[in-house]
Amino acid sequence: MGLKKKAGVLLVNLGTPDAATPKAVKAFLSEFLHDHRVVDMTRWLWCPLLHGIILPIRVPKVAKLYQMVWMEEGSPLMVHSQRQAKQLANHLVEVPVELGMTYGSPSLKTGIDKLMEQGVEHIVVLPLYPQYSATTTAAVFDGIAKQLKTSPLLPEISFITDYHSHPLYIKALAGKVRRYWQEHGQGEYLLCSYHGIPKRFADNGDVYPKHCEITTQLLAKELQLSSKQIGMSYQSRFGREEWLTPYTDKTLEAMPSNGTKKVDIMTPAFSVDCLETLEEIAEQCKESFLDAGGDEFRYIECLNDDKQHIEMMAELIKGKL
Repeated sequence: MGLKKKAGVLLVNLGTPDAATPKAVKAFLSEFLHDHRVVDMTRWLWCPLLHGIILPIRVPKVAKLYQMVWMEEGSPLMVHSQRQAKQLANHLVEVPVELGMTYGSPSLKTGIDKLMEQGVEHIVVLPLYPQYSATTTAAVFDGIAKQLKTSPLLPEISFITDYHSHPLYIKALAGKVRRYWQEHGQGEYLLCSYHGIPKRFADNGDVYPKHCEITTQLLAKELQLSSKQIGMSYQSRFGREEWLTPYTDKTLEAMPSNGTKKVDIMTPAFSVDCLETLEEIAEQCKESFLDAGGDEFRYIECLNDDKQHIEMMAELIKGKL
């Protein structure tokens, strides 16, 4: 029998601007929105639209939003991701853990290079997207393949595609909710808001909405909630085409008139708090709900570096070693 190959872990998230400035936001959005997995429009149509209209309009607005949520140590997504990597490394002891972002820095190449410099021959790639989507998980796979294309030495790669129904993931979500309820009391309804994708992507075979539905069903079962106490919706739509429905903002705006005045909301598709959770959900959606006649809107934070979340990651990785 041959010697066991030295293993390492590459934790991957979407990425974030390096600073809450228009220049940094433009660089990040430009790289992100150039990916065919994210926007599949013909390049000769998309590029002039992106650089001539979308970026000039969106960049100043998005930079201001980042300034509202920016932490002392940096971008929330980066800060929480770094904490996850550190906690996971502590948990796995002798297995190196590095962070890589699909867009921005530290890049996927940086993460891979750091692992290989430590003598790693087998890389377990964990994209921090519980529910698979071609727009996120597959984009990580593309990025890894691109970085290894010119490498003279290929490491063995184990790729974790999703964990939407993993028992420890469901228990971690339920644990977060229970602890929140113990401290703040239970609302009338728990809304699970997932990041949206164009409906066309799902029609063409992306399993993302099925995964979101299964996560919600398993969480409802774990928390012993009926369909009148828990539901799901999709946020962060962009452009004019139809995205997955129901939309989070529209769902929240309709709730008070339908008798739900006290709502708890969580975002199971996000492994860490970021602009989409801290600003879009915790601020914009809260305002929409209260303006529509709601009494209480309570945002339950992402799993971040929660102990149960790290234990779940470790279990996923051990299954690949």
